[in-house]
Amino acid sequence: MSAQDEAKKAAGRRVIEEFVTDGMKLGLGSGTTSHFFVRELGKHVANGLKLTCTTTSRSTNDVAREAGIALTDPNEIGEIDLTVDGPDEIDRDFNMIKGGGACLLWEKIIAHASKRMITVCDESKIVDRLGGFPLPVEVVQFAWKQTERMVTEALADHRIKNAVIERRMRDGQPVVTDSGNFILDCRCGVIPAPARLEIELNRIPGVVENGLFTRESRGMVVGRFDGSTYVALRGA
Repeated sequence: MSAQDEAKKAAGRRVIEEFVTDGMKLGLGSGTTSHFFVRELGKHVANGLKLTCTTTSRSTNDVAREAGIALTDPNEIGEIDLTVDGPDEIDRDFNMIKGGGACLLWEKIIAHASKRMITVCDESKIVDRLGGFPLPVEVVQFAWKQTERMVTEALADHRIKNAVIERRMRDGQPVVTDSGNFILDCRCGVIPAPARLEIELNRIPGVVENGLFTRESRGMVVGRFDGSTYVALRGA
């Protein structure tokens, strides 16, 4: 296992130690770091930890079931105590880009259905300013080129004038999300005002959601490549 994977595992263990308690309703995030966390969580469930869990993607459903974690439909779970999810990028103000795995809509729904969200990541995900990772924008399939044009205009209005936008493809076919939509990946370079851009993108007809998460994370648990971990909380 690589040093990065070891850092992800260590961060997942630290989240469980610091934030997960018996009887919780828990949202399980998507992506490789979240999946390490879910596998670690399964060991605690096997040892008697009682949890009610729901997930943010079909891929996490599979990982959770393999780990022996029973799942509850998000419509049945009620308010969630804690969601643990990973970023593609996170800055030091806890703004994130998510959606590299095309699960951003479900991730944001579950984050907002929760009392608290904690981000889990390795140290390579921390950046000074967002934008190095392409910003995913989930759009309906109907007239998606029109939506793409309006996304380009919105980016230019927010001082991102030379963004390269590509519809995400895999094996020669458009990627279709769990909700049946396309993903536009926007290579922005630097995003000067992520909170404002998040709102403006979501005002465009045809945009379902975008991968800027500027209000959700209440803290992050970070795994370092030397095997250590640390916790940073908003407002601390």
